[in-house]
Amino acid sequence: MKIRFGYVSQALSLWDVSPSKTLTFTRYQQLSRQEREEKLLYVTKQNLNHTLRMLYYNLAHELELYRFSSSIVPLATHPEVRWDFTTPFRKEWQEIGELVTRKELRVSFHPNQFTLFTSAKTKITENAVIDMTYHYQMFEAMGIEADGLINIHIGGAYGDKPQALVQFQQNLTTLPDPIKKVMTLENDDKTYTAEETLTLCEFEAIPFVFDYHHHLANPCEKALEDLLPRIFRTWSSRQHKPKIHISSPKSEKEFRSHADFVDPYYIIPLLKQLQAVGEDVDFMIEAKAKDEAALKLIEELSKIRGYKRISGGTIEIN
Repeated sequence: MKIRFGYVSQALSLWDVSPSKTLTFTRYQQLSRQEREEKLLYVTKQNLNHTLRMLYYNLAHELELYRFSSSIVPLATHPEVRWDFTTPFRKEWQEIGELVTRKELRVSFHPNQFTLFTSAKTKITENAVIDMTYHYQMFEAMGIEADGLINIHIGGAYGDKPQALVQFQQNLTTLPDPIKKVMTLENDDKTYTAEETLTLCEFEAIPFVFDYHHHLANPCEKALEDLLPRIFRTWSSRQHKPKIHISSPKSEKEFRSHADFVDPYYIIPLLKQLQAVGEDVDFMIEAKAKDEAALKLIEELSKIRGYKRISGGTIEIN
């Protein structure tokens, strides 16, 4: 069984490479019309250039997974701004997409927690569709809309979880079908368990991104060894391997918070169960130390008997 590793958004090992430099709406309002346009273009170009730098960094370390920042484009979804962020940067978007395609990198987006489909309020659902569309447009600009994935959580329960799940399915019908085809769902650490999320994924034919840390913080009744084969089957119609989110708790008191690095022995029970399934899988590291945490975990696992590092970013378990 092989496991590839990746990290989220920013390579901390590189100097000044944030892909999320921003322009607040307050500051935007203070600028003249020309200054507004110039600032939007300047910040976006920086973020695109930094994203490309990190992709080359990832290739140098053979890290084949990467989660793009959702904040590459400032004010992209703000109702009073929403601007054309693709045309001025056609070359930059295409350069990123061509590199992803040529090197067969696995990339994704993870919109924030406010992108949800469980609310009875129409405006919240409309905003969720706008945000999902924004992420999809970035994939389109890169030319990889059929390959990238957009991962979200189910959302709130509003005191009535069964009704919220019904609401989710109703609201999801407003999402354009091409975008739904590239979305995934993830279990969360407080509300929707792995079993609840998996059941919804099976019904809607959506791949399930299993978060191990969230599962331990918000467990379900079914044993993980019974869930894993079902989780893997949700990916059977897609070209991607199943993806799992990995992190360690910051402390017993702050169990839901992510630590800087991942304790390899914290995830050993999961690794043993994955061995029983016997299929390759991808790990997205959600630790605070980002790329440093991913590389450190790979190195530490490779020192354990039966775990062999076969590339900069891949472990093979015998």
